[in-house]
Amino acid sequence: MATSPLTSRLVATSTNHRAGTALVVGGTGPTGPHVVNGLLDRGYTVAILHSGRHESELIPAHVEHIHTNAFDVAAVAAALGARTFDLVVPMYGRLRDLATYFAGRCGRVISVGGAPVYRGFGWPEANHPHGMAVPTREHDPLAGPGDNPKVLKMIETEQVLFEQHPTATHLRYPRLYGPFQVQPKEWCVVRRVLDGRRRIIVPDGGLPLIVLAYSRNAAQALLTAVDRPDVAAGRIVHVTDERTVTVGQWVQLLAEGLGAEIELVGMPWELARPAWPFGECSNHHRVLSTELLCAELGHRDLTPVTDALPLTARWLADHPLERGSVTEHGLQDPFDYAAEDRLIDAWGSALEQLRPVAEAADPHWTDRYAHTSVDAKLGIDTA
Repeated sequence: MATSPLTSRLVATSTNHRAGTALVVGGTGPTGPHVVNGLLDRGYTVAILHSGRHESELIPAHVEHIHTNAFDVAAVAAALGARTFDLVVPMYGRLRDLATYFAGRCGRVISVGGAPVYRGFGWPEANHPHGMAVPTREHDPLAGPGDNPKVLKMIETEQVLFEQHPTATHLRYPRLYGPFQVQPKEWCVVRRVLDGRRRIIVPDGGLPLIVLAYSRNAAQALLTAVDRPDVAAGRIVHVTDERTVTVGQWVQLLAEGLGAEIELVGMPWELARPAWPFGECSNHHRVLSTELLCAELGHRDLTPVTDALPLTARWLADHPLERGSVTEHGLQDPFDYAAEDRLIDAWGSALEQLRPVAEAADPHWTDRYAHTSVDAKLGIDTA
């Protein structure tokens, strides 16, 4: 039976947890309401701690709101007083300070961080061979000296978390998508389709793999960790959609959600500059293993990526970003269609000039298992 991507409850994968009191730090963003409602369905008494600047109509009225600055641990301490919780879910705020504060004040911590901590994520040349391992597993090497200082602080924060809470579970999220995202990269494609564009430039034939997680799927993964403390305690867990898509498939699925057919114009990464804002600023694959999440914790996506991306496109069409707004500028996409058309035309002309050179170097090789192979044409049995 079909369910709404906004209002449906997230299912429990096990009953191996003890309901009690839970504090969600954040809770009003794209993923938070699904987590809050999932905890309520599991019998928890839930409070959310957040700034109060943004509220969500998806959160029931009886849920307690504690309004304070989650980035100021002194303000958090003043707001909570002597309160303790069975479960704390920091999805927002300064995690290293919150981890230290909640030591001795809660039973379990399930926290959210990010995937850029791996060596090769932002600096592919740091690995040999260049780029991240495919797939990257939770135990693969992390970033080190010379990498982005912000990434190094993320790693230090994870270390503080487990020093203070040895039984914590830390989820490494990739780029999220779905309704209510603050800066949805999917808008780069959705706006072009709405503006009538039917040719979209993609890097390297659209083949780079990008790791993503639909907001409902990410929330369900967190709740799966709630359900399975026997497996999740003391571990770092990747959270991604079960299926990793290429940049080209990402564009295609978004366009299909709007009923449009798109021509993908593949160019070498160095030339495909209009695609850089949504191409993850890297021509290397970023693929996180889901072995621990799926095989050991038993997680399954509630909405497969082949449905989630079209749903996201339709939601953005119904809730478009304001053209020229600060939010749209934050995507760093100028939407300069005239420049894109000049680049596409120049690339087409260059391909025509190169075609005779490529044909002269053609070895006329055919895979023997292809339907066009010599063996197939002669009826030779290769079995």
